[in-house]
Amino acid sequence: MSRVGRKVIVVPSGVKVAVKDSHLEVQGPKGKLTTPVPPGISFSLSGMELSCQRTNDERQQRAFHGMARALAQNAIRGVTEGFSKDLDIVGVGYRAAVEGKKVVFSLGFSHPVEYPIPEGIKIAVDKQTRVTVSGIDRQQVGQVAAEIRNLRRPDPYKQKGIRYVGEVLKKKAGKAGATGAK
Repeated sequence: MSRVGRKVIVVPSGVKVAVKDSHLEVQGPKGKLTTPVPPGISFSLSGMELSCQRTNDERQQRAFHGMARALAQNAIRGVTEGFSKDLDIVGVGYRAAVEGKKVVFSLGFSHPVEYPIPEGIKIAVDKQTRVTVSGIDRQQVGQVAAEIRNLRRPDPYKQKGIRYVGEVLKKKAGKAGATGAK
């Protein structure tokens, strides 16, 4: 059996889980999420414990088993705690500011870059160089953070750009002629 799939999910108090045929509906203090359930996978709720079962031992079913359980766990965690990703903006004159329903970035281009904030996502900017993306849907938070990072990917030579907090970059050496070495 899948090691992840056979673990029981403990549903915290204040969270309602509705088991449907093709999806799970999870409602908590931060909002409501719907998680798809792959064919051949079923969930059962007994008391405050949610368990995941599969119909057979085919390779695809084993993969779906762990994935479906992880999606349900992420939905429950999202409606109780939420998810967040932090990004750093590194570079002289690089900055960000939230203006209404959009974030305006100054990233060294000839024009400011505007990024509209999607529904269900909160973006906060600290000290003009730290961007925090938060929300209840883990996939959506990660996608928005990746899109913001792609506005100006970290440069391997000068290390400038938008990067995740804690991301380790490998610095490349420039041309030998540029440093003055012969």
